[in-house]
Amino acid sequence: MLWVALHFPGLQTGLEPLAAWACQFTPRVALEPPDALVAEVEGSLRYFGGRGALLAALQAGVAELGLQAWFATAPTARAALWRVRGGGLPLEELPIGVLGADEAFCASIGIATLGELLRLPRDGLAQRCGQPLIDELDRALGKLPEPRAFFVPPAQFKAQLELPAEVTHAEGLLFAARRLLAQLEGLLTARHAGVRGFTLGLAHHDGASSVVQVQLASPARDAERLSQLLREKLSTLELAQPVEAITLEAGDFTLLSGRSRGLFGDSAAQAEDWAQLLERLQARLGRDAVHGITAYPDHRPEYAWRRVEPGEWDPHEFVQPGPRPAWLLDKVRAVEEAELTLIAGPERIACGWWDGDDTRRDYFVAELGRALAWVYREQGQWYLHGFFA
Repeated sequence: MLWVALHFPGLQTGLEPLAAWACQFTPRVALEPPDALVAEVEGSLRYFGGRGALLAALQAGVAELGLQAWFATAPTARAALWRVRGGGLPLEELPIGVLGADEAFCASIGIATLGELLRLPRDGLAQRCGQPLIDELDRALGKLPEPRAFFVPPAQFKAQLELPAEVTHAEGLLFAARRLLAQLEGLLTARHAGVRGFTLGLAHHDGASSVVQVQLASPARDAERLSQLLREKLSTLELAQPVEAITLEAGDFTLLSGRSRGLFGDSAAQAEDWAQLLERLQARLGRDAVHGITAYPDHRPEYAWRRVEPGEWDPHEFVQPGPRPAWLLDKVRAVEEAELTLIAGPERIACGWWDGDDTRRDYFVAELGRALAWVYREQGQWYLHGFFA
């Protein structure tokens, strides 16, 4: 087996969010309070392309979190943990202090390294230092098993970050928020899931709090995509008070399986590009400002469509009986008959008595200057209603 130990010197936050992030590399992650993790990665080497590539991915991920960490590997979890806390030295060169043994006693018998300790007679060492120390050495050497309770990634995400200084401009929060989004991406990767939204809580220096809600058009876990949406939200936000800390929360995880690319084009990827564009527009303009349009079964052109949520449609199948222009005017405009050259028509539209907007019109396709227009006659007056492309 191959174990990796990660030591986070001066860690201010808890280990649980980091363990959730680390589960994207292997499901066998264990906590070593107060500032270390151990992970068994033998089964992940082939997926990541070997030991060097896996360690490089771990180091890049820690850097993205904005943290400092030391790494060490060994065939056992105990040995990897001792090595990372001893500066990465080989096992036999580690100082006795990594064991937590009585250093004064060790110095009195003339030993300073783990190798010197291992060369002492076991019976005499057990009599002087006790059997627990012998067992610890055997676990590090793989002679005794070391059962561990592995961390289980939670079904929700919540992480807090204290800011090094007060932030007075909303866009200045993005740099810190990206660290939390990287943790969220790791957890979602471990759970093969995505989210449709997340919440960024802001703690202000006067004790007040506020919330920034971010919604997605489709489930996702990519930290870059999430940060782009958050950037759009923050660009329109004005902070009433400086911010001292932020909290990122996300729940309602959605299963997000891998996607196979198509042989002739990738319609799924194209649809995802449209979804990301939609998300950015909604984040900048507001959800109510961006919507879809679907046809509706009504002969009156101004009622022949409905506003729907993006991606939705009306199941009604309705074919208009005559030609319809791509561009309808917001308000009809009166025109003179002499301006028109009728080409096709009339089409009688007589309906709407059931909703109080009774319509009786004769529509024509006509030339109006250089344009092809849709016009109607009502009570002897001609009106322009739209233009054909």
